Amino acid sequence: MDKKTMKDSIDLIDAHFKNEGISRREAIKLFGVGGAAALMATGATTEVQASSSATGKIVIIGGGLAGMSTAARFSNTLDNADITVIEPGDMATSYQPGQTLVGGGIWEGSAVDYKTDDFVPSGVTLIKEKAVEFDPDNNTVTTASGKKVGYDYLVVAAGLKLDFGKIEGLGITETITTRGDDTAVRKVVGKNGISSIYFANGAIDTWTNMQKFIADAKSGKKVKGVFTHPNTPIKCGGAPKKIMYLTDARLREAGARENAELTFYPNGSKMFGVAEYHNAIQRQFETRDMKWNYRHNLVGVDADKKMATFDRHWKEKGAYDEDLEEFSIVPRSEKIEVPYDFLHITPPMKAAEEIANSPIGSSKGWVPVDKESLQHVKYPNVFALGDIAAVPMGKTGGSARKQYKVVVDNIVTMMEGKSELPSKYAGYTVCPLITSIGTVMLAEFNWTKKPTPSFPLDPTQERYIWWLLKVYALKPMTQYGMLSGRA
Repeated sequence: MDKKTMKDSIDLIDAHFKNEGISRREAIKLFGVGGAAALMATGATTEVQASSSATGKIVIIGGGLAGMSTAARFSNTLDNADITVIEPGDMATSYQPGQTLVGGGIWEGSAVDYKTDDFVPSGVTLIKEKAVEFDPDNNTVTTASGKKVGYDYLVVAAGLKLDFGKIEGLGITETITTRGDDTAVRKVVGKNGISSIYFANGAIDTWTNMQKFIADAKSGKKVKGVFTHPNTPIKCGGAPKKIMYLTDARLREAGARENAELTFYPNGSKMFGVAEYHNAIQRQFETRDMKWNYRHNLVGVDADKKMATFDRHWKEKGAYDEDLEEFSIVPRSEKIEVPYDFLHITPPMKAAEEIANSPIGSSKGWVPVDKESLQHVKYPNVFALGDIAAVPMGKTGGSARKQYKVVVDNIVTMMEGKSELPSKYAGYTVCPLITSIGTVMLAEFNWTKKPTPSFPLDPTQERYIWWLLKVYALKPMTQYGMLSGRA
């Protein structure tokens, strides 16, 4: 990392700690020694990237965290880089993981706002349009204005879309991105207790709704908080639980917890896909008197009646098959209505239609790639990473931090004429699971679905140290480490 970036990052972290009355020396003590202390220097790697004289035109779809970090690393690696990023959003590089903290009243909404233009690497061309057509057979992309952009290598880092329209009763027909025009959704989500931290303005409205919910509980009213998790892949699978933990913490802070019932309704049958974290979260829920009902998918909302409708689903043993010598399994379901005062919706999520319906898409929408090389299964010069990539896990910023290095290393190798791709993504995913105001459980894992902690600490334990990491260090680590292409 260059000295200026290092100084700017450390100064930024120092400013956060000084606001809390904590010196850098005290902060490093709180973080521990060795590797943890290094996080205070933005967590960026000090590796020296080998330069390459290879040439080729690289086009990146998406200028968010994954896309712009990839552009920066290409720029750092290639002597004669020819890189174009296609991104229509003015705020694409904004810090999405911080929206949970905004929704819980820890940060102001402006704390996560970053302009795309401020993070375009030197020498990289930015086309502020949407890519709407993909022709991988002829190596071209067409933008909304009809401009054709040719490439030798294509990197798809387009993120995903929020599909509130799948929920009946909301009256929403449009899909939206986390950043961008949310007018249609905000007419409904953000009012009458309906909340969602998954888009920027929604996070601000979540805190407004939460404060009213807490005030009602404090006044003596018995209130119900309902939190959902849909039947689609989602970005940051821990976020629906994080906002529930923060609601619990705020109620306790107000002395009103006994008047509120908080219930989590996930579509799945587990709290977490990794057994150790599932068990830890379930114990935490029990300790906090937070309830849950598995196998419930939100399908409808009546905002006037404040009623949520779920598809409750399960499986039953059916008739015996004498040929197979086993019983058949019969899926069952029923609609149930649940009243709420505060409803946090984690919306169904999908790939952008123009990508899903293109030759580089798939029947499920996501861009199909080899889960290790991140190379497209059909087009060798196309790669994908981040939320849009069809990998078993990895829709988090922490995953993108590992993925973008793999993509760059593999494409540069191809540009140099070598056939064997050297880098493999091991499925690393990290979820700093906020469990209260002041504690976080740092859940790290990979393809093995086993905990893979970076530090010699029990990863299933809630710790103040990880709260400091989440609230004070991760944002500058991300914005000034990853987006420089070096972290």
